[in-house]
Amino acid sequence: MTRHPFPYSLIRSNRKTLAIQVSTTGQVTVRAPRTMSDSTIDAFLTQKESWILKHLSHATPESSSETPKNPPLSDFRRSYYMESARKIFKRKTAVYAGKMGVTYGRITIREQKTRWGSCTSEGNLNFNWRLIFAPEKVLDYVVIHELAHRKEMNHSPAFYAVVASVMPEYKTYEKWLKDNGRSLWQNP
Repeated sequence: MTRHPFPYSLIRSNRKTLAIQVSTTGQVTVRAPRTMSDSTIDAFLTQKESWILKHLSHATPESSSETPKNPPLSDFRRSYYMESARKIFKRKTAVYAGKMGVTYGRITIREQKTRWGSCTSEGNLNFNWRLIFAPEKVLDYVVIHELAHRKEMNHSPAFYAVVASVMPEYKTYEKWLKDNGRSLWQNP
């Protein structure tokens, strides 16, 4: 196996795909199917090396007082929250897409460490399940923000004009996320 410029832990399970997670504290975890060869995993790490190093450069050391200390969530609770988020975001996205006159593709619920939502050029939307612990209007803002990318695939004044046309007070909720977003990482 090739030596990589970062330590990582390898977890093999009954999953079908290979995944890399870089925690906010800089731990790299590779999750792989039980039957996958070491050379395939190694090739994947080599391919993703620049992505991993970029994320490691943003990591906060474990001793930082800003890093929330949480007992881990059980798989059952995490999947329950993710399923709840899926229902909430599907409903809200359908409502706001209708109001905004836009279409969208697939909705995926994730636990991204660095973003609350995203929109691909194909119109697929990703939302962070931890938003379900934020005030309702904050969820609305994130949905509107991502759907606005269906009209403007940037963060230009024209983009924010689209957001403001649906939610004139959006800056209040944007500020709430900036000021309080870290608190959503405290496990319920």
